[in-house]
Amino acid sequence: MLDMLDALAAATADGLPCAAATVIRASGSVPRPAGTSMLIHHNGRITGSLSGGCVEAAVVALAEEVLTDGQPRLESFAYSDTDAFAVGLSCGGTLEVLIQLITPGAFRVIPSAEAPCALVRRIDAPGTARNSAAQPLLVADPGGAATPAGLLAAHGAALASMLDMDPAHAAARLAPLLAAGRTGIVELGGPVLFLESRLAPARLVVIGANDFSAALARQGRMLGYHVTICDARPAFTAEERFPAAHQVQVQWPDRYLRAEASAGRLDPRTVVCVLSHDAKFDIPVLVEALRLDIAYVGAMGSRRSHEQRMTALRDAGLSETETARLHSPIGLDIGAATPEETALSVFAEIVAARSGAAVTGQPLRTLSGPIHPFTRQHISH
Repeated sequence: MLDMLDALAAATADGLPCAAATVIRASGSVPRPAGTSMLIHHNGRITGSLSGGCVEAAVVALAEEVLTDGQPRLESFAYSDTDAFAVGLSCGGTLEVLIQLITPGAFRVIPSAEAPCALVRRIDAPGTARNSAAQPLLVADPGGAATPAGLLAAHGAALASMLDMDPAHAAARLAPLLAAGRTGIVELGGPVLFLESRLAPARLVVIGANDFSAALARQGRMLGYHVTICDARPAFTAEERFPAAHQVQVQWPDRYLRAEASAGRLDPRTVVCVLSHDAKFDIPVLVEALRLDIAYVGAMGSRRSHEQRMTALRDAGLSETETARLHSPIGLDIGAATPEETALSVFAEIVAARSGAAVTGQPLRTLSGPIHPFTRQHISH
């Protein structure tokens, strides 16, 4: 529901409650992952979507009941073998949906759309008075609450009220998930919590200032990355050439990457794409990048350039394990020719690398199995 907070504030601005329907579990081939939400306003207006149309009508009917009696509902929707047009998912997956009443003023502060935050809701025993009274807990600073002590200091009283018990165990379980930006279910041996987390946007660092970099910056910004273009040559790095980039840095790329890593501004979601086509830039920055704990490192060039690059990286002291992390030549083979098509090719590989999906190069229509094999969002010990 984190992506709906602005809409939620607007929906309750007139002093009346609304119902929030959220996917808390998703399995098999389903259109949207856990955390996806839809708002049903008191006047019947709908904001958002859970499944692209498969279950919305049934969810709205349940939401109207929630708006009437204030009691949460927890409902499972799955494929119906007897009637694919009945209430269910004709795509074959299963969604578990929580529908809760959200009252005006439930959140005193609504963070900006890109600000890191987290939301904790109690989802067990949806018909009980305790659960009905448990308003969601918004953690506006998940970094500051990423330790049990920090979470208890900032939100211990709210957790105790939500759980009707000592919150120390819940804080110990929630804190590491806040630090990792996880979304999922936390079972506490009685109470069950649903945690949604949103970290700052992942970073895309593009080395080299050229038309391919500009296209990659546009694609990255559209996909929600914080985009930096870095090149040591001032003549090529005029900011107006890269309007989609959040930052344009005129620095030696290896020095820039080393400084960003030392400052803690790179994390395991970071993507580095080296498009400079110049060994004096490429090799030093790749040595830095391949030794970092980041999501993806790719480099543009021909197969001949790749072999020369690998030799230079080994000569620079990188191990076989480190060089094996390099995606080079960069991107998937989709027949790309223009900078824009190349950017699409590169991001297709980035998405696959970050999700752990097997890259087959085959159309979905030729494959079997779930189209959306989301990782099971259940966290318990």
